[in-house]
Amino acid sequence: MNAIESKWVKTAGNGIKLKKPLALVTAALLGFGLASAVVGDAPKSAMAQGLSNQYSGVRTASGIAPLSFADLVERVRPSVVSINVKNGNTRTAAEDLFKGIPDLPDDHPLNEFFKRFQQDPRNDQRNRRPILAQGSGFIISEDGYVVTNHHVIDKASEISVTLDDGKKLEAKLIGSDPRTDLALVKISENRKFPTVKFASEQARVGDWVLAVGNPFGLGGTVTAGIVSARGRDIGSGPYDYLQIDAAVNRGNSGGPAFNLKGEVVGVNSAIFSPSGGNVGIAFAIPSDLAKTVISQLRSTGSVSRGWLGVTIQNVTEDIAESLGLETPKGAMVAKLTPNGPAAESGIEVGDTIVEVNGDEIRDSRDLARKVASLEPNKTARITVFRDGRELDVAVRLGLFPDRQKLAKLEDGQPLGTDLEILGLTIAPAKEESGLSKDGVVITEVNPKSGAADKGLKAGDVILEIGGQIVSKPDDVEQGVKSAKDKGRKAVLLRIRSGEEQRFIALPLKIS
Repeated sequence: MNAIESKWVKTAGNGIKLKKPLALVTAALLGFGLASAVVGDAPKSAMAQGLSNQYSGVRTASGIAPLSFADLVERVRPSVVSINVKNGNTRTAAEDLFKGIPDLPDDHPLNEFFKRFQQDPRNDQRNRRPILAQGSGFIISEDGYVVTNHHVIDKASEISVTLDDGKKLEAKLIGSDPRTDLALVKISENRKFPTVKFASEQARVGDWVLAVGNPFGLGGTVTAGIVSARGRDIGSGPYDYLQIDAAVNRGNSGGPAFNLKGEVVGVNSAIFSPSGGNVGIAFAIPSDLAKTVISQLRSTGSVSRGWLGVTIQNVTEDIAESLGLETPKGAMVAKLTPNGPAAESGIEVGDTIVEVNGDEIRDSRDLARKVASLEPNKTARITVFRDGRELDVAVRLGLFPDRQKLAKLEDGQPLGTDLEILGLTIAPAKEESGLSKDGVVITEVNPKSGAADKGLKAGDVILEIGGQIVSKPDDVEQGVKSAKDKGRKAVLLRIRSGEEQRFIALPLKIS
């Protein structure tokens, strides 16, 4: 009998110790549940207490599989926090209570009943209150940097985190990235916090994972499962996700998925659920992607990606055959963004991009990932298949614009400079039809900004800022910077609206 076969087994029923081959023990576990037998090496602490018959797990070809995650949970849970967010949106108590009530036709028997709800005194617009949201996160540095999801803190006016011990602390947003749904916040209190780190190795299908988070406001909740699949496309961009079957529900967003080493293999981001609750399919942002994005957010507060300026599609077998490609690979250019990097470099509609800097392109998502990983304002070698042969095109990549700007570019609208601090988007006046070359024109006004309160509107022209003549958007940005450097709470603008000119002081957000 070998060493493995001589392991002692303690049965749950009568406490009799028997010697059994490992194969039979494993079968017993599978057939009768985890309570029926325990196999493995006795922990040193147990042996010291004379409890050598208590074992830590089942020995497998890949090591010992744990029968309890308690030690792991005790180690990692202090680093997991609940995220509490107050955003700029509001609703009344009645709206909160009766949200989800459908619009009913006039002849519906319940129509009059629900009309009375609309007249409820709790629906008084003077009693509107901020909408609160909750999520999860985890601490990655002793000084209090916390990773969470972008959609958890999106439009937040106040952020706080609740530690595992129940203490609630204020936090501020460092940066977020809608494209990967990741965000980084910083706890304001100056102290050392328990931390966890991202995994150095990719999770494999079948690996154990623990999800820890704040589902439905129940902070510190732990669920277990396995990695069900890798490389899932959930329709939210070019990046792949892990699929896990650990129970993940609303409020788990931004929380970590741990491996058995206590390392974060994924950031829980989305679930597939017809009912809105857990059905065993959840998606997590892989640790290697999260680590790269969070590093940029910590350094600069934003993520810079290369941008090609093309609309692309996959190459099917039929398309490949019609083009003369030996195999269906690459990404076909269906549309060019006007004045975008690709259009200005000579790439044409109908070209099939097959390589970027010598790396083969498998499909459209592969192209999007590769280009996004390159630095803006750097030249990339794009290999296209055109008229039966391959051509190399040197493209100076642009900076990937946000969604609003991208939509304008794709629609052929002029792209302005976004001055969020003033609530304005501006562009050179000479680019706008019917306007003189003096000043910069306001193309958009945030309806919730101080600019809107002062009556500014699209089409107004900024002539001066802080007493300095304005001729380009950079002048306005410089004027704002100068006012902030001087500690001013507002900046003075000279505005032309039609034939009239006036001075307006716009408030600044001093960070």
